[in-house]
Amino acid sequence: MTLSFAARRRVYALLPLAGLMAGLAFTVPSASAQQRNPQQRVSNTIFEQKAESYRFERFNLDSPDGQRRWQVNVGIPLRGGKAPAPVLYMLDGNAAAMVMDQPLLAELAARKSAPVLVFIGYDNDLRIDSPARTTDYTAWIDRADDEGGQPTVVGGGAFAFQDLIERRIKPEVENRATIDRQQQALWGHSLGGLFVLSTLYTRPAAFQYYLAASPSLWWSQGAPLGDMERQFLENQHGQPATVWVMLGGAERVGDRGKRDMSNPRVVAHLRRIGGATPDAAMQLSQRLSKVPGLEVHYREFDGLGHGPMLSASLQAALSALYGVGDRSREASAQP
Repeated sequence: MTLSFAARRRVYALLPLAGLMAGLAFTVPSASAQQRNPQQRVSNTIFEQKAESYRFERFNLDSPDGQRRWQVNVGIPLRGGKAPAPVLYMLDGNAAAMVMDQPLLAELAARKSAPVLVFIGYDNDLRIDSPARTTDYTAWIDRADDEGGQPTVVGGGAFAFQDLIERRIKPEVENRATIDRQQQALWGHSLGGLFVLSTLYTRPAAFQYYLAASPSLWWSQGAPLGDMERQFLENQHGQPATVWVMLGGAERVGDRGKRDMSNPRVVAHLRRIGGATPDAAMQLSQRLSKVPGLEVHYREFDGLGHGPMLSASLQAALSALYGVGDRSREASAQP
């Protein structure tokens, strides 16, 4: 018997709580299955270190409602020429900075066309600012129960955040560095990967390279797999772009690793991610590959879970875009 897509989603929605609770006692923790610490702090990143191959300039922006303050760090090659440079915009800027080190920056700076690196984060020392990114990175309102079982309404700020990038961040970056507007890339992981896809769907000319790592297609009961994707697939007429969809092998088979099922936050999250099948990103890449003008690459990282995919996917992105050594396997050992 073949189940419909909607039926498969309902079945998968039961797996996180039923299957995982039954099997977690026998799961051995590994680098591919670490739980994220939402309060993890950052310090001594490349922004604070002595400039060797890149110099970093910083500016801040406030949201109109005063609820969020963004911090943008712009990495400019010290030996860059006057020719326009490619540029990589990275979401979760603090976490992205933790992936970088001086040898990697030196390798990037040595490229013939060394990229400008733009880290879009929040003005705090959190590695991941979950409440802020939940608002900014999601184009759909999500109505779900929180860890206390109380109904919540969150998200839906992606279009405003797209405007912020186009109207405020990009112009400020271009005031500081000479940018090749035909070589602009956007990378994001998890909800950030979802933002990359919604930007592709609604503003396909904003970037030439879209890199979506472990996109949270389960958001809002699988809403990203609905009308917005369908309208893009039906109405996109040859706008050229290169798209990477990246996914951890453990993610694709629904292996959530060792989780603390006594933590209400974990239980609530596992309940929510049943909104899409674990292999939804792989299937999405197949649909996107049929769109005229898109060059689509799907890459799966053997054995990796969701958390380590942030580091691995960013390292892979730097290699694919700029030809530096692919350190994604080294990065997979990081949380």
